[in-house]
Amino acid sequence: MEQLRAPFKKQNSSTLYYVLSIIMGTVALSYGSVPMYKMICQTTGWGGQPVRAPSHGSSSASLDPASHLTPVESAKRLRVSFNGSVSATLPWSFTPQQREVRVLPGETALAFYTATNNSAEDIIGVATYSVTPGQVAPYFAKIQCFCFEEQRLKAGESVDMPVFFYVDPEFAADPQMRGIESLVLSYTFFRARYDRQGNLNVKPGAG
Repeated sequence: MEQLRAPFKKQNSSTLYYVLSIIMGTVALSYGSVPMYKMICQTTGWGGQPVRAPSHGSSSASLDPASHLTPVESAKRLRVSFNGSVSATLPWSFTPQQREVRVLPGETALAFYTATNNSAEDIIGVATYSVTPGQVAPYFAKIQCFCFEEQRLKAGESVDMPVFFYVDPEFAADPQMRGIESLVLSYTFFRARYDRQGNLNVKPGAG
């Protein structure tokens, strides 16, 4: 009888290990899904998120893509407009300092936003961003920005936040980009909180 049961015991053990592996993998994926999604979006421009330049945060000038850019003089200038908003749970004001800039593909540009903490307490905020129309996002690259990073503002404090960007010169050569002469860069700030494990959470709310 024991000899007959042995194969079934082995099969049940294998099934149990398989199920546990799936559960552990699912848990690990759930914890890593948010940073993974952000990484994919920043790399591919999926979801309307601009591509972050590979040299972001690098101190080496030789790795700076902006140093190798050449404006496409034959192309029409693109109108880049700026939007800023905050969630309902964040007592900040957040506005662009300029309504728009006009740039050539391959030309760098610098823009600024101003954030003000209107409350009587220090608050940490985190900004997300997107580009519309969405098909332009893979060509929109940021060299420096404040997005996805904690921004702590003291009570009543105002700060200027720079955005250094460019539109890839390949934009001008893509036939699918014909007819697109303007795009919008939008930021939304959310209130950030820490849970008991010390993990940073973004508290959503209507802007």
